Amino acid sequence: MTALPPIPAALHVDDEDCPWVDSFMGFDLKVVQVRISEGLWVVRNRFQPGVRIQRHKHTGPVFAFTLSGSWKYEEYDDVNRAGSFLYEPAGSTHTLIVPDTNTEVTDVWFAVWGANLNLDADGNVESVYDAQFILDGYLGLCEAAGLPTPKVLVAE
Repeated sequence: MTALPPIPAALHVDDEDCPWVDSFMGFDLKVVQVRISEGLWVVRNRFQPGVRIQRHKHTGPVFAFTLSGSWKYEEYDDVNRAGSFLYEPAGSTHTLIVPDTNTEVTDVWFAVWGANLNLDADGNVESVYDAQFILDGYLGLCEAAGLPTPKVLVAE
């Protein structure tokens, strides 16, 4: 009889393990997990009212869950509110906006596979955000803010 491989332990990240940092783009963020080989990055963002994120295209799927506030994509009518779940297939292109009429911070959890291709007004790629870029950026923002190294779950 062949023994089954051991079941891996669950991995836990406490809210305090990964501090909030200012992105300097109108929102705070914390990165809780990256899996470089899979291109996965799991991030939580707190958007201020009136934020508009550059139009971008996703190379992989995205899952989003809204914890508070509201937001939408400029190109669509659906509004994501607290408790909303959103699935974005690979190839989705849109511009995230947070209504300036919001009276609270909009808190959203995203699991992103692949990259965000950030587009200029003509649809040309201006920059690329992938798992490694997001991890490096987050760690750099934490260091610049004098915060301890966060306990991000990282797998190559």
